[in-house]
Amino acid sequence: MDTSRPHLPEKETEVKLPVISAGSALEKLARAGFQPQHERAFEANTVFDTPGEDLMKSARLLRLREFRGESIITFKGEPEPGLHKTRPEIETTAADAGKMQRILEGLGYRVQFRYEKYRTTFVRGNDPGHAVLDETPIGTFLELEGPPAWIDETAAGMGFSAADYIVLSYGTLYRQHCRAKNVEPANMVFDQP
Repeated sequence: MDTSRPHLPEKETEVKLPVISAGSALEKLARAGFQPQHERAFEANTVFDTPGEDLMKSARLLRLREFRGESIITFKGEPEPGLHKTRPEIETTAADAGKMQRILEGLGYRVQFRYEKYRTTFVRGNDPGHAVLDETPIGTFLELEGPPAWIDETAAGMGFSAADYIVLSYGTLYRQHCRAKNVEPANMVFDQP
């Protein structure tokens, strides 16, 4: 009989920080010593749920992301209470996003929400975390992901305090944005030219 403990999924710890513009975020990142890890790239995300929205009701997430030529399937578990957003996260690549979507739909999941952004990841030396610049249809955000002490120190070094931390998902931020603008929520996507 196997008495070993089950493998626990990795956890991510992060916060979002609102910024006025991509330009102001780039200035903050440069002053803090961050360098881009890759070029700015378009990212498309599709969130799946059961017809009864069981995942959303329990603050879990099942997402298919297309970014920089990769398709990544992600499960995020329930967040832990706290100043930072900490939750289990399991990710793996899928060879074909369209086929992965058909598999999920064949299992009874449906597309719940789509969101888009332009993303650039930044690193600094041997830091245990990284910064991400997300340009979205509802605003621009810096995301810091890493150990809580690193997040706090890095945020403070860029002029932010814990009062600036956002631990909400982009889906929740989008719904709040729509309520504030008195607009019916749909998908958080860029206007097509």
